[in-house]
Amino acid sequence: MGGEPARNDAAKQVNAQPQRRGCYHGRMSTTTTGRLAPSPTGAQHVGNARTYLIAWLSARARGGTVKLRIEDIDSPRIKPGAADEAVSDLRWLGLDWDGPPAVQTARLPHYTAALEELKRQERVYPCTCTRSDIAAAASAPHAGDEIAYPGTCAHRRATDAPALAAAGKPFAWRFRVTDDPVYTDLFAGEQRIDLKRSGGDFVVWKNAGTPAYQLAVVVDDAATGVTEVIRGDDLIPSTPRQLLLYDALGLTSPEFGHVPLVVGEDGRRLAKRHGDTRLSALRAAGVAPESLVGLLAWSCGWLREPESVTPRDLLPRFHLSAIPPQPFVLTAEVLKRIGYAG
Repeated sequence: MGGEPARNDAAKQVNAQPQRRGCYHGRMSTTTTGRLAPSPTGAQHVGNARTYLIAWLSARARGGTVKLRIEDIDSPRIKPGAADEAVSDLRWLGLDWDGPPAVQTARLPHYTAALEELKRQERVYPCTCTRSDIAAAASAPHAGDEIAYPGTCAHRRATDAPALAAAGKPFAWRFRVTDDPVYTDLFAGEQRIDLKRSGGDFVVWKNAGTPAYQLAVVVDDAATGVTEVIRGDDLIPSTPRQLLLYDALGLTSPEFGHVPLVVGEDGRRLAKRHGDTRLSALRAAGVAPESLVGLLAWSCGWLREPESVTPRDLLPRFHLSAIPPQPFVLTAEVLKRIGYAG
């Protein structure tokens, strides 16, 4: 990866702390730093709690640190008070973290610096396409694939943006996909995703003037020294995109582990149709946090039967490999075992 031109001041701001060049495999550091990253777009539920517990244990079981980040840049969907409630939910569960929480809306200059670096490298281009434009132009996706961006605006360069802005044309910024990074997931094993077919060039900056999820989480995880990301397996397709961004920005990529989701009896991810599984509802109903933690630990294969335990009680029992590979089905009968009628 040598021979690159010296990075400008924007790139220096992206690298808020010393980093080595990004790579797709392996790490130099032996200290684990994990993270919890609730999004205040709604209430945290039992499924979120299971993933947070796994992520927390994965770091703490090896004497590592845990960072907390509030992912609140999706402003139209943010619910008032949801960030504070998420913090209360984590504390209720018995999950702690190191240092003050990072709040994405307070970090916009860092994302802007990252975008400027990508522009400098011509890794991004302004895109005026709407969702309906893309749907109309794209070929029919294969089963399970996203609609692939057809490259309508890929001929543009970063320097075309001022003229578009002057003409009053709103645009997003798309990252040019030129590679399909292969990585070994800590839980799911080797992952190969054809990004050209599964989405193609992806948005890193929205036409509303805010960073997209993919860019923001890469900048944040690198800035806080995160070495391990444990999250739901619905985010597996995001990982190769993020690896491309780590590499383009010269940042160190963490290791990734994607664990099965909690689903309802219909096999679909938890939602209102499955009853009230909000952690705040369980708390209001008098459910002890130790009872829920024990239920989640049982679902992960660390206990033979649900019993009241704290997260710290589980430290010597934690094994990522013990978690069943299939989603955990949350039923009304299961919730009754911890005294919750829903």
